[in-house]
Amino acid sequence: MTLDQLHLLFFKNYEEASLAFSPGINCFIGDNGSGKTNLLDAIHYLALTKSAFASTDAQAIKQGADFFVVKGSFSTPPAERPETIQVSLRVGQKKTITHDKQPYDRLADHIGRYPAVLISPYDTDLIRQGSEERRRYFDSLQSQLDHEFLELLIQYNGLLRQRNATLKLSGSSQGFDALYLQSLDDQLAPLGERLAALRAGFATQFVPVFQRHYLQLADGREEVSLDYKSQLTGQNFRHLLLANERRDLALQRSTTGPHRDDFVFLMDGLPVKSYASQGQQKSFAIALKLAQFELLAQRTQAAGAALAKPLLLLDDIFDRLDDKRIARLLELVADHTFGQVFLTDTNLDRTNQALAGVSSAIKQFEVQAGSVRAI
Repeated sequence: MTLDQLHLLFFKNYEEASLAFSPGINCFIGDNGSGKTNLLDAIHYLALTKSAFASTDAQAIKQGADFFVVKGSFSTPPAERPETIQVSLRVGQKKTITHDKQPYDRLADHIGRYPAVLISPYDTDLIRQGSEERRRYFDSLQSQLDHEFLELLIQYNGLLRQRNATLKLSGSSQGFDALYLQSLDDQLAPLGERLAALRAGFATQFVPVFQRHYLQLADGREEVSLDYKSQLTGQNFRHLLLANERRDLALQRSTTGPHRDDFVFLMDGLPVKSYASQGQQKSFAIALKLAQFELLAQRTQAAGAALAKPLLLLDDIFDRLDDKRIARLLELVADHTFGQVFLTDTNLDRTNQALAGVSSAIKQFEVQAGSVRAI
């Protein structure tokens, strides 16, 4: 799979931009703050319908404008013609995703069709921040791999919102419907148990792939793993909801369920967050992303698209990673482990030197304060 063209209109700091890409490596070169990472984020929108960095879609609209458009043209074997994806948002309206000008009935129908993996200096946030960040990461990955999981997650989150809204009514003058709460619990319980089971199964599949990549990055000096923690392990979710109902009513929110799960990162049996060095944390985070890439690539190949590797987005790796980790990533690039690559850097000479041993076709773009041109 390759992204052949990208068109932007009022996206972040770009008023308008049009780019044609190489099927190999594409380099965005420019000063910090010029808009390099915004180009990667536009590609992320095309793949996953959302920003990799901003918490709301409205933040992607250029200041002073009232809408944005991101459009991309993909070539995906064995399709005979390019496919056009467009993401657009107008202030006060719902975000729209179209495939060859036809809108999706649901955004979920797009997830997994054009996979992408971003390796960013902020990946160690997965280690340092709370459980919500880790759940979001693994849910996004598993949703691209397993449509059943995505559907269950959507249904579960919808019912959870209804349950929390019902719990809030217990402290208001509008009245509280205990029977409705029981009905929601009856629906929520089997969904939650299935979600937890799918997460546990995925963790079992993910761990050995992740461990292999960490071994290659860190020369095997430490033993790493991740431990999926769920309140539902060995428990009946319906019984847990009933047992915690009084607390939920007091706090006016649901305190038990898969939305409280965590993935605990371990190194030599100890939490990575507390005991690993910064370098070890970087290797851990990169190994997570390389395992993500491998599993997504396996999925596309199993579907019969042998050449449809995920897009790889590398943000500021030359500035933020040490030579050893950069060298390992570039080895994988040189070995054609990856398909199409998009990377950002502040130094053209450094980029040229780093990619000197890579045989893939390379195209470079100069980025300056919201404008971009091929060089």
